[in-house]
Amino acid sequence: MTQDILILNADDTVGIALVDIRSGAALSSFETIAQSDIPKGHKFALRPIAKGAAVIRYGQIIGYATEDIAAGAHVHSHNLSFGDHKRGYEFATQNTPLPAADESDSFMGYHRPDGQVGTRNYIGILTSVNCAGSVARFIAEAAEKSGLLKDFPNVDGIVPIVHSSGCGMSGLGEGYQMLFRTLAGYSKNPNFGAILLVGLGCEVMQVPDLIGPARLRDGESFRYMTIQQTGGTKRTIERGLSMLREIAAVANRATRAPAPASKLVVGMQCGGSDGYSGITANPAMGYASDLIVRQGGTTILSETPEIYGAEHLLTRRAILPEIGEKLISRIQWWEDYTARNGGEMDNNPSPGNKRGGLTTILEKSLGAVAKSGTAPLAGVYEFAETLTAQGFVYMDSPGYDPCSVTGQIASGANIITFTTGRGSVSGYMPTPCIKLSTNDDLYGRMGDDMDINCGDIISGGISLADKGQEIYREILRVASGGTTKSEELGFGGVEFVPWQVGAVM
Repeated sequence: MTQDILILNADDTVGIALVDIRSGAALSSFETIAQSDIPKGHKFALRPIAKGAAVIRYGQIIGYATEDIAAGAHVHSHNLSFGDHKRGYEFATQNTPLPAADESDSFMGYHRPDGQVGTRNYIGILTSVNCAGSVARFIAEAAEKSGLLKDFPNVDGIVPIVHSSGCGMSGLGEGYQMLFRTLAGYSKNPNFGAILLVGLGCEVMQVPDLIGPARLRDGESFRYMTIQQTGGTKRTIERGLSMLREIAAVANRATRAPAPASKLVVGMQCGGSDGYSGITANPAMGYASDLIVRQGGTTILSETPEIYGAEHLLTRRAILPEIGEKLISRIQWWEDYTARNGGEMDNNPSPGNKRGGLTTILEKSLGAVAKSGTAPLAGVYEFAETLTAQGFVYMDSPGYDPCSVTGQIASGANIITFTTGRGSVSGYMPTPCIKLSTNDDLYGRMGDDMDINCGDIISGGISLADKGQEIYREILRVASGGTTKSEELGFGGVEFVPWQVGAVM
């Protein structure tokens, strides 16, 4: 790195502009000049690249030149395209376990009867179907107006969990099972001290099915009803308030107590990425992920369309060949899924990603995978599937952030970390979300939304290790009850987005 450019790997054929470079400016350390304006965060050719040749960043292929590219030329979507990235996969070849931490860390959490530890103590009003969504919100609003929680100081709040599905769908198959897992997973998330389940009564996602096979919670902290059976909206609100008071008394018994860092389950996300994401916030988060794994904790990487082209780096880290093979089976599912729906896996990067300097999904994926650190891959799970392994794991999901986070919380995440280079305004009750800015400009513009600035890795020479330690300590602070910016702003009311697969009927 010099003052104005960055080269990530000795094999790279492109460098990264760290400042806006004007056409004709000399490029540091190179006997060449910029052939055009190169925006900050964007790429330029380190040497001539022939048409059809692979373009290399991170020491990996990020696409192919669509024309001859001169040294010093801006490299972006006008002269670089996605290409066939297929390669022979290796399985379980780079899976050396990380050393255990020198010291055991802890946080102050809520210990649940099933052994999980919550970082928050909410009451959830879970809905089986969209038709119950408004009534669930009416119940929450009535509870707030009545001051119900004043008698229960250990309860953080009441969260209505509403969505747009639950009926108009097949009662069999993949889509139904995904929603079933998601609702069941939310009911069991350790950040909920109690759950009230509300259904309409005639929907496909039947309440008896949820409370039977799913065995949502123990009876003391769980209540349920349907609007039709209860007698309509007003009676359901009245009954709901009574039930909330009963389960709030149970949830209020919980108090924070020391818990080992091995009880952390951290869902890792990135959204609104830019050319710095794979240089600053993502690898710093990867360092923090390794620290959590060394403590015996769990970190979850997701967003399958956004690891496309980098999955070979993960299969090598699988602890068993069958785990790597399961990841590839999910990649193949996605290739078929996008094809039959008239899409393509190179749908990303988004327009905002491209303005930030990313060009192809291969480039974006290589940066996204940096969040996973270096730990072995201990498991691969379907969307919202309950985790059974500790360590670094993968959960299949769309790249659409609210949906992906929904799956991670259903799988058991009690903390979310979210890296962004363009800016993100969202939160994910009941699970706190820590926002990591990839660059100084974003942190300066949107500091009220960002928890940590990782831009000083470039501007201030902060090491990835030091920034990773900062992120890890922030995770422990938030897990112990420290608030995040998204919590202070009140986010979390509309970000429950189950993944809908299948026909709407």
